[in-house]
Amino acid sequence: MTASISESWTRIENWLAEHAPATYAALAPPADPADIAATERVIGRPLLKPLVMSLLRHDGLLDQRGWLLPGFYRPMSAREIVAEWQRFTGFYDKRTADEKGEEADYDFMKIGFSSVLYGHPQLIPIARDVSGGFLVLDHRPEIDRGRVHEADAVDGIMRKSHEMWTSLPVLMEAIATSLETGQPLNGYTPVVDEEQWLYWDSMPLRSDRTVHRS
Repeated sequence: MTASISESWTRIENWLAEHAPATYAALAPPADPADIAATERVIGRPLLKPLVMSLLRHDGLLDQRGWLLPGFYRPMSAREIVAEWQRFTGFYDKRTADEKGEEADYDFMKIGFSSVLYGHPQLIPIARDVSGGFLVLDHRPEIDRGRVHEADAVDGIMRKSHEMWTSLPVLMEAIATSLETGQPLNGYTPVVDEEQWLYWDSMPLRSDRTVHRS
């Protein structure tokens, strides 16, 4: 059974406090419920409960150096989510009505990735990486509701097969376990640098890198 968002956050916080205090200090306080409500009004739909619960624990990160999620992704605040959603959906809105036809609902599980769905208004950006790519949480009522995808303006929406992307609770639990055990997560190894920041190394672990375990 998958742990709750709250349980996973507790494990992550405890590990960061002991091993990566710079990242721990960068965790934002809980989101203002008014900001979450404002985000939902602009987006036009309720945010999925796991995302709301995560925002109510930490409203993103206070420092741009905090790459808390594997793949160098930084979780965003409620205000950042709505701002990035507006930019993100701008790509989708520029397409003509004909282009937005049946292919917009194509089951992209069959093709691996899709530029057609990039900017889809029900794919809500929740984290951003250094190159401007996103993690998006699927809010569509069919197929992949609740699943996390990678999104890139060039490659489009990428549906990864690893279990960690199954849902936000699964992702957060996998991160907590990887931190506690030092085991790689989908090719990324948790490492703490000299300034006590957590980052995720995609290269094989060398003897000069430090992985802290609980």
